[in-house]
Amino acid sequence: MLHLEDSDLDAELIEAELEAIGHPVVIERVMTRDDFAAAALPARHDLILADYVLPTFDGISALGIARAQCPEIPFVFCSGTLGEDVAVEALKNGATDYITKQRLDRMPRTIIRALAEARARADRHAAEAALQAVNETLEIRIIERTRELAEANAELKHEIAERERAEDALRLNQRLEAVGQLTSGVAHDFNNLLTVIAGNIEFLERVVSDERSKRRLAMMKGAADRGARLTAQLLAFSRRQRLEPTPVGLNQTVASMGDLLQSSIGGAVQIETLLQADLWPALVDATQIELVILNLAINARDAMAVGGRLTVETANVTITGAPSRPEQPQPGEYVMVSVSDTGTGMTPEVRARVFEPFFTTKEVGKGSGLGLAQVYGFVKQSGGGIRIDTVSGEGTSIKVYLPRVDGDASAAPPRPGPIDCARAHPPGSRPILLVVDDDAEVREVTTTRLAEAGYDVREAPSGLQALAALEADPCVDLVVLDFAMPGMNGAEAAIEIRKRWPGMPILFVTGFADTDALTKAGVDRSDGIVLKPFRVGELERKVANALAAPMAPGLRLVSNRS
Repeated sequence: MLHLEDSDLDAELIEAELEAIGHPVVIERVMTRDDFAAAALPARHDLILADYVLPTFDGISALGIARAQCPEIPFVFCSGTLGEDVAVEALKNGATDYITKQRLDRMPRTIIRALAEARARADRHAAEAALQAVNETLEIRIIERTRELAEANAELKHEIAERERAEDALRLNQRLEAVGQLTSGVAHDFNNLLTVIAGNIEFLERVVSDERSKRRLAMMKGAADRGARLTAQLLAFSRRQRLEPTPVGLNQTVASMGDLLQSSIGGAVQIETLLQADLWPALVDATQIELVILNLAINARDAMAVGGRLTVETANVTITGAPSRPEQPQPGEYVMVSVSDTGTGMTPEVRARVFEPFFTTKEVGKGSGLGLAQVYGFVKQSGGGIRIDTVSGEGTSIKVYLPRVDGDASAAPPRPGPIDCARAHPPGSRPILLVVDDDAEVREVTTTRLAEAGYDVREAPSGLQALAALEADPCVDLVVLDFAMPGMNGAEAAIEIRKRWPGMPILFVTGFADTDALTKAGVDRSDGIVLKPFRVGELERKVANALAAPMAPGLRLVSNRS
């Protein structure tokens, strides 16, 4: 408090009254104009208490100095001679309040009220200043915000329009694709049925002699032909085993399958191999383990619709704990080969049924549901186990555990040496054909017609089984290959066959064909394709043409054909 008072006695009395405020009070006392002017500075005091009459100075002048130098500090008069008129004038000039020295008991209450009013006034001034600052920038901020909202609104409208166009295009594409897949699937299966019907009609025509039966067969054949034309129109719109376990070096097996894996998986998937250097040899059927790895790789590919990374890894593993699931290995030492992908993973429901025969999550016609069931059967028959680690939406790792070779037995080489087919099949023997078709009835019709035409016919129900058959005996004069098969289709099988056996002739048999895929498989003319259902003599004619064509360099096949 700045106290302007010339009387020591009055100053002591006032100081004693101030103790009733209940708060410590620091008093700076002055008596002259100069001292008051020097002390009355902004924010230096909380309150000014001034006498009205002084020897060389008066309270009104002090009030003027205070209003000029520190107007925010409350100013209270305390005088023994202050009349009512003078007091009113002082209040008009800016004094906060007044007290007479005869009523000093009112001082604590007056001072507390003055301080409260000062604080309220300060708060109000601060709020007004803040409001003024807001008002000064409000218009600018409104303009800027309006511009930002307009830009955001325009961008949102653009995004909505783009999304609507994309969604419309996607819905149309999905609808056409769904119709195309349905149509091609139905047409393909229908063509297989027609092949069986037309083939058996031909067989009956050879043994039926009465005219009435021949007319009925002709009517049946005409109906089959009409069905074939109908499917052509539809297509124009739209697509268990005896094991021989030997010591196998899985590192060499994986390395030798590089080209096969790449051609089967495609360029959108990056293939990575992590091979343990001191890998134990595994006791397993060499051909079947290749099929297992390829089968797993194809499943992994199908789980990565937009590409990703496929990792093939080998390792020595010792299992100590008991298996928690039927497919998992028993405690022991194993050679592990795993195939991992970054695809969609499996849900718990799919994981629970994944080894069930015929269970598949693929679209109709895209998988038989036997792939993992065959892997499971082979691995368990070999004395191993399987473990699946999967996270839905992140990927799957399938680890195959195979029994290691006891002792120091070394791994057998992954592939046999070259075979001289001319010695295995001497001149004059019948040409050997390998018929590959996943439909058993179509395959039976095809093999019957070719056997009746004088050929030695072998069969394979899938592209993988065809590769296995050729690994066991590559001395085949011609491969008659169905194009549309689950898993490895005909084009993929043909590419791999030509990589391993470059001189192997291939004839495609199909109810429909993907022109681009056939071109990649090396088909550049119509003589390389037989359409189902077969027309009279067409299959036999094209097989004969394929056998008569000049052989590409490669295997030394049967030289004299009957």
